[in-house]
Amino acid sequence: MNKIIVLDRDGVVNQDSDAYIKHPDEWIPEPGSIEAIAKLKKSGWTVAIATNQSGVRRGYYSRQTLHAMHQKLTQLLAEYEVAVDWISYSPYVSEDNAPCRKPGTGMLQAIQNRFGLSLANVPMIGDSLADIQVAKAMKMKPMLVRTGKGERTLSKKSPELSDVPVYDNLLTAVESLL
Repeated sequence: MNKIIVLDRDGVVNQDSDAYIKHPDEWIPEPGSIEAIAKLKKSGWTVAIATNQSGVRRGYYSRQTLHAMHQKLTQLLAEYEVAVDWISYSPYVSEDNAPCRKPGTGMLQAIQNRFGLSLANVPMIGDSLADIQVAKAMKMKPMLVRTGKGERTLSKKSPELSDVPVYDNLLTAVESLL
């Protein structure tokens, strides 16, 4: 069986900001996140990232700048001789009602198509209610981290979180899977 995992980006892989991550210099990995991805890759996992990036639509940064942020991630992972397999992003804002923007399932459907498999029962690690909602809509196994917006998400006490395991960060979530 091909082991695949889907990660949210901001607040899971890298530190998040309510002012948006607008430049590669602002893209700072969460402690342990690069090591977590390396552990997944070295254990034979396919790693995909699905990230809402409305800052593009809002004009805060360009697609080229977004690509530069992802290049920074690639360079950090290269030190471990691994790479993320796929990054899917939605540049839209909520008001666009774009099917690819989480909690819409478009990005996850694109990942399924890319790898030719179902994401049912596949872990998805996120820090927001939208991450949990899209994972459940796709019959995945949602996991929540406390980093990024995770604590804020937990404080809302949504019934949708009642059966979702919570981890301190990406590294502890990954270690629970491995």
